[in-house]
Formats: sequence, structure tokens, C-alpha cells
Amino acid sequence: MTASATRDTADAVVVGGGTIGAWCAWFLRRAGLAVVLVERASLGRGASSRAAGMVRAQGGTAWTVRLGMWTQGFYRSQREEIGVDSGFVPTGYLMPVFDEAQVDAGRARVAMQRSLGLDVAWLSVDEADALLPAMATRMHVGGSYAPGDGYVDPPRNVAAYTAACVRDGVDVREGTEFVGLRTAGGEVRGVVTSRGEIASPRVVLTGGPELASVGERAGTRIFAGAARHQVAVTEPHPSLEPERIRMAFDLEEGMYWRPEDGGVLFGMSNPVEPPGPAREVDWPYLEKIRQRLGELLPATRDLGLRKVWAATIEFTSDHLPILGPARAPDGSPVGGTTVACAAGHGMMWGPAVARVAADLALEGRSDVIGADELGPDRFDAEGRSRLSPDPVSLPYPERTEDR
Repeated sequence: MTASATRDTADAVVVGGGTIGAWCAWFLRRAGLAVVLVERASLGRGASSRAAGMVRAQGGTAWTVRLGMWTQGFYRSQREEIGVDSGFVPTGYLMPVFDEAQVDAGRARVAMQRSLGLDVAWLSVDEADALLPAMATRMHVGGSYAPGDGYVDPPRNVAAYTAACVRDGVDVREGTEFVGLRTAGGEVRGVVTSRGEIASPRVVLTGGPELASVGERAGTRIFAGAARHQVAVTEPHPSLEPERIRMAFDLEEGMYWRPEDGGVLFGMSNPVEPPGPAREVDWPYLEKIRQRLGELLPATRDLGLRKVWAATIEFTSDHLPILGPARAPDGSPVGGTTVACAAGHGMMWGPAVARVAADLALEGRSDVIGADELGPDRFDAEGRSRLSPDPVSLPYPERTEDR
């Protein structure tokens, strides 16, 4: 697919046609730039179309709260602004805690989130049980609840950004592999692809679970790992209608759920599994998580599964996004480059991360979040981050590389 005449020069080149890359290309195009989007396969073929679609603003840091809030606002405005949308459904999201030691941390997190403008509250045990009648009563000791959190339809999101890019004139080059960067004097001069070179003073590097490989081809090291993530959907049950379950995240076990066609969609990652690409279902681990799901949602205990799939998603060791210039082997920034990674939260933060990346490419700063501390240079040679990890995240492996 090509949305405009093929060109060998561009104001900006974006590598990767997933949620971050495609929306970033669209934001840059809307700013008036001539943009080429380079995608090895086809738009959305990777993790973007295999996601669960969770969109939560209840982050554990100011960065992630702001990214989630901005993304939700974007999803809500899509229909009016673009004419298509990603199917955002604001169902509300409960994050229960299961012992008193977690209550103080949860309340402090709510106070932080509220200070940033998020509509969120701490619920007592009785209030949470009343909100989710399908959940086993008094299984928890309260939790935080944000009524504006929700989910999108991942394939519809792919369709939305594809339509937006094509309509507004992004030069989409599918079936075109990124080979490397052209640089001179510490500045980017363009990219080399499997179909030739494209001269450009700006290059945005994305790639989801393949971002580390993209970095290698660009001559830089990016500590973004890959991990298996599993999602399953149960058969329907009268007790599992949306008004009876909402969305929830069992942070202790690293499992979330949401309504899906009268049943429950639930997802998980195994923290003890070594990092690396994997798209096969781990049935023993899935069964372990099903048992936990049955404890919390008794109606699911005897239900069959309608769909089960696994996808490779990206993660970072501190569970935070990567946003900033690529680094040369000597540690100096490569001028004109921007690395953009949502740390496995493409639906949740993707549009906001894409917007920040576009802002950085254009202005070197963004009003969405201050990204000065989120660059690739925050990791040491072993992939350890100098930042404290976001405490609200799936339990990914501790290392981004299996060493």
C-alpha cells in the first residue's frame, strides 16, 4: 500500500507500522511534514493486532498516569477528528489489593493520581463488592477504581490508524525492511531500506518486541526485551455481563480481565519465563491462572474457552516507556533520531507515546510528559535502569536479555 507517490527524500522517516509507529507518522504528517512510514510486513501485523486492548490511566508514576489519560482523551476524540475510531469502551477498572500492607501504597497511589486530574477513588471492601457482583465477596481488602478506564478493539485500532495515514498522505511502504541509518557528524541523514535509501533529517525508531533488533541495525543498543503474553476468552455466562464484572487487575498475580461478548477476556505473563519471542500457548501456566480467575470470578470455573492466543510483546526492566534520541557507541546522542517504545502498553499508552515521539522529533520537547529522563541512556551496560520501576505493571522478566 502506498498513500502517495514514492519519494526518496522525506522530512521524517518512521520505522515500524505498529500502534506507535503509525500514529507517530500520522502526528508528524498532521504537523505538515512529508513522512515515510517503513514497515517490514504490513501495518499492525505484529503485537498491535494481537493485544487485549486494555486502556488504564491508573499508573504507578506521574509519567504513566499522564500517558494513560492523554491516550484515553485521544481515543474519545477520534471519531470527530478522524472519522474512524479504535472502539474505546469506558467500562471502569478496579485494582483490588489482597492484604493490609498493600492498602497504604494503594491509597498513596490514588492520591498521586488524583493530584494529576484522574477521576479515581479508593473503594472499601463493601463498595468494591457492590461494584462487581460477579466477584467472590470479601476476597480482597478494597482497591482503587477509575470509571473512565476501559478498552479498545485492537484490530479496529489498526484499521483506524491505517485509514488515518492513508487519508492524510503518509507515504506507507509496506514490505520494506529497515536496514540501517545514514549519519554524518553525529546527525542522522536518512535510512537504508531493503528497497533503497531515503534521505531525511529525522528518523523515529519503533518496533515493539523487535525494537532491540531495530536498534542493532541502527548501530545503537536499545534495552527493550520480548516476552510471551497470553490472552484467553471464556464462554458466556449470565453472571459475566459487563455491568456485573467491569475490568480488574490482580496485580499480585499479574492477571487482568475485562468483559468480552458475555464472557471474560483475561490475560497474563509469566515472570519466571526467560525473555524472548514466543507465540505458542503455555497451557500449564494458562491453567494456573485459570484457577486464580476461578477463585475471584466463580462463574468462570466450569466455563470452556472460546479463544486462546499468545503474542510476543515488548517490555523494559523498569516497566517505563523509552523516549529519546538513539545513542552512538560512544554514548553521544545521534541528532535527529528518536526511539519510541511503550514497554508492552501499546493500546494503553501507544497514542500518547507516539505523540511524544512526534513532538520530540519536531521540537525536542512535549507537553504530554517531560521525557528527559526516559531516554535509552537511562540503562547501564547490563540493561539496569537508574529509574525506579513503575509498580503497576505485569510481572515481566527482570532482564530484557536471556543471559
